[in-house]
Amino acid sequence: MAMPQLSPAGLPPETTDAAALGTLALKPPASERVRDTWYVLKRNPTAIVGLVLIGILVICAVFAPWLSPYDPKAIDIDAIVQSGPSWSHPFGTDENGRDILSLVIWGARIDLMIALSAVAVSLTIGTTIGVLSSYIGGFIDELFMRVMDVMQAFPRFIFAMAIAYAIGPGITTVVIATSVLNIPGYARLMRSVMLSAKQSQYAMAAKSIGAKHQGIMFRHLVPNCLTPIFVMSTLQFGWAILEAAGLSFIGLGVEPSEAEWGAVIRIGFGEYLQGHWWVYTFPGLAIAVAVLGFNLIGDGLQDILDPRRR
Repeated sequence: MAMPQLSPAGLPPETTDAAALGTLALKPPASERVRDTWYVLKRNPTAIVGLVLIGILVICAVFAPWLSPYDPKAIDIDAIVQSGPSWSHPFGTDENGRDILSLVIWGARIDLMIALSAVAVSLTIGTTIGVLSSYIGGFIDELFMRVMDVMQAFPRFIFAMAIAYAIGPGITTVVIATSVLNIPGYARLMRSVMLSAKQSQYAMAAKSIGAKHQGIMFRHLVPNCLTPIFVMSTLQFGWAILEAAGLSFIGLGVEPSEAEWGAVIRIGFGEYLQGHWWVYTFPGLAIAVAVLGFNLIGDGLQDILDPRRR
């Protein structure tokens, strides 16, 4: 019985064309890609620390009903006059007798939800504007960029305050205000990267073989421009949490009755002169941990996705 002939590369003859060989050469197995990513990640201890910090917050957010020792909205009359942290209330209580530890744990759920929603909305709108602006060019590019200039002409937090004041306090308001703030950053970054990618050899090659504009944009250009967008998104998570807490602190964000870190700090600030330091300290530390964790992850993600930094 005749044995099938193999090519010099050990492949069947039907796979010896240049396109098939190129595809096989450029696509390592998924297991190898995972191992390579984990190898690079292990060499960046700061990214590991960031993942641990955010992992703890995510666990608190997901399992808040089981991890929280008390109902965050429950008022304990006997604990109102408590002098500070104790065995029954490790983080102390606020002026209404609510347990601060429970408020911090439930606050992780609210703040991470706000950050995730705000980043998703601003990333989608901003990158879409950047792609259209850079690829179409001309009047569309000029129009979009001038709108972004107007949005960035105002101080960030003042702009967020104006949006929140116009809509009214609430979680949805915080998401909208935080999203609008970050749209120009995504749009400008995506436009800059896309303009550079348009001049690349692979984009020119796709044009030369008659590829359609939609195919060039979404199959060749956009996937190769997402690395800085992903890195920026991790950093924006931290900024979104800070901005949400800031709006809640001044009374334009989440209602004070909700278990949100900024709203709890606002209550604690009113007790500052009475020496009740625990009311604002522990929520403030939670915000610091969240921002630090996302910043460390962003730095590690850039090392993983950018071969020039390896």
